[in-house]
Amino acid sequence: MDREYARPLDVPTMAARAFMSPAHFSREFKTAYGETPYAYLMTRRIERAMALLRSGFTVTDACTAVGATSLGSFSSTFTEIVGEAPSAYRARPHDDTEALPECFARVLTRPTRYA
Repeated sequence: MDREYARPLDVPTMAARAFMSPAHFSREFKTAYGETPYAYLMTRRIERAMALLRSGFTVTDACTAVGATSLGSFSSTFTEIVGEAPSAYRARPHDDTEALPECFARVLTRPTRYA
């Protein structure tokens, strides 16, 4: 999922590749990663969209680049995870992470879901 986040991924396909039933795969995934496969995928997509928005992509272009099919769903998920709308995030200056090594910037800017 980390590498193929922009492709349409579903639990039955991922479970088949892991030689598990979809229900068992979902339970084991949540145990290992702390969130459902769908939530994990959306977090990775939003994480990549954040980087694209920081680099100057429009919200629509970032939405399609990360594999989201609905701009409305993308925007609401982005707002839920990041805490601000994608357009507001894009408009805000992001110079503070440019001075950091990429590995630190990635950790500091990685979105987190709060349950």
